[in-house]
Amino acid sequence: MNPYAGIFYILAAVILLSTGLAVTRRNLMHAIVYLVLSFSGTALLFYLLGAPFLAALEVIIYAGAIMVLFLFIVMMLEIRPAELPLGSYLRQWLPAVVLGALSLAVLVLIIFKSGGDLPLPLAAASPLEFGRFLFQRYWFSVEIVSFLLLVALVGALYLGKREG
Repeated sequence: MNPYAGIFYILAAVILLSTGLAVTRRNLMHAIVYLVLSFSGTALLFYLLGAPFLAALEVIIYAGAIMVLFLFIVMMLEIRPAELPLGSYLRQWLPAVVLGALSLAVLVLIIFKSGGDLPLPLAAASPLEFGRFLFQRYWFSVEIVSFLLLVALVGALYLGKREG
């Protein structure tokens, strides 16, 4: 097994585990942290597979913009977590710290190993080609996603402005 396959399987495990933890956490802030880890792992996976533009989009759009939107929703709803003892608090953050450290180690490994010969040829597309492909072939899906994000934002504003 070559190093790229090993990195791929490590990233896949990090993505699956952090996504599973994001779905199962009761504390919304913890779920958001795990979701950011999942998005970061997905960006690293895109970079590993030879799509640096998609990796940058993943970080900018998902780990950046959408996570900020989720944080605004959490702040507007004013959900406060229950007070926990220190041991329980540390136990809740341990998986996030371990997965974050593992993702950072894989990122360092990718950066230092990418200088050599790659076993697979990279398929590169310019942002112009990617944009044309996306908006000519999948324009309706892009519009549906943007409408769903608008509906989610309006719903969050409605829930945040509720009286009583």
